[in-house]
Amino acid sequence: MRHKKTRIVRRTGLRVLSLALGALTFGAAAQAETIRLTVAASHTTALPWVGVMQSLVVPESNRRLEAMGSPNRIRWTQAYGGSLYKYENTLEAIEIGLTDIGWVGTLWELSKMPLQNVTYYTPFSNDDYQMLFEVFNELHEELPSLRDAWADHNARFLGGSVLDTYHLMTNFPVDSVDDLNGRKILAPGPSAAWLEGTGAVPVDGGLTTYYTQIQTGVADGVLTILTGAPPYRIHEVAPYITLVGLGSMLTGGMAINLDTWNGLPEDVKQVIEELGAEYSKGVADEIGVRYERGLESMQADGAIVTPLPEAEKRRWLDGMPNIAARWAELTEARGIPAREVLETYMDAIRERGAAPLRDWDRGD
Repeated sequence: MRHKKTRIVRRTGLRVLSLALGALTFGAAAQAETIRLTVAASHTTALPWVGVMQSLVVPESNRRLEAMGSPNRIRWTQAYGGSLYKYENTLEAIEIGLTDIGWVGTLWELSKMPLQNVTYYTPFSNDDYQMLFEVFNELHEELPSLRDAWADHNARFLGGSVLDTYHLMTNFPVDSVDDLNGRKILAPGPSAAWLEGTGAVPVDGGLTTYYTQIQTGVADGVLTILTGAPPYRIHEVAPYITLVGLGSMLTGGMAINLDTWNGLPEDVKQVIEELGAEYSKGVADEIGVRYERGLESMQADGAIVTPLPEAEKRRWLDGMPNIAARWAELTEARGIPAREVLETYMDAIRERGAAPLRDWDRGD
């Protein structure tokens, strides 16, 4: 009898243990979360600052969550090529939560995000895009004013996107600055200031509109990057490529809606934050590959490539007013610390070996 009772007790104990383990398993499963996030962009994945989101950020996020033992996974919805919004709405799309994560083109946000446009007011300063992304990711950590510019629009900066140096593509040959006089040149946002002193007329636009604008006579050419031109076949309507080297620029960056960010589990935040810095490097690395490849492909299609003589580059620069000082004065009048950002940026690139053709922060 004692033996039978003992066996019943043991069976009961095993059943209780089994139920307890099941409850623990159920509890762990209940804590696991499938997080739905949308990543979007106004441009196609053929461009580095969009393509790297698709090729790196999306697939790598879940691999890292799994590797760190997290039960959380992200279910991504991807919407590129302007399917959700156009180039002029990249900041607003993040701000209102139309997308959770996306590329923001700060070059179109002169009023809302003036500090992120400092490189556009310091042309001929630096062609090194690898240096540039490192500088600006660091400056976003060091200067609250840069971070606050994103937070003011319900966004959190994840990593900067930079561009290869700007050149000139036209439907007429350019041998000197004088050839630009009276010509209509596409120069979006702050890049319009680069044409001051040349006699050219700036016209607004974006990569997605350049081809049609030149084809229809709205413009005679464009100041653009050579990594962005081939996917949109701009060389077909503007076959004269003049290598000017106006400088590599911070064009914006990958950002996340602040409400979305605040609602994420800590391990997901950690992974996305890590990928933000890697996104910046990935964009710069991809630019290095695409720059030479794009130039070669356009030449193979009949584009004519010529460098602008150094004397003419100097004439262009000397004919330009100090657009950085003017920008800083106007921005400071709004209570925004533009001079601090200008001086910190110029010091940072000089310390890393850049030799600006003009010291914009020193009244040159």
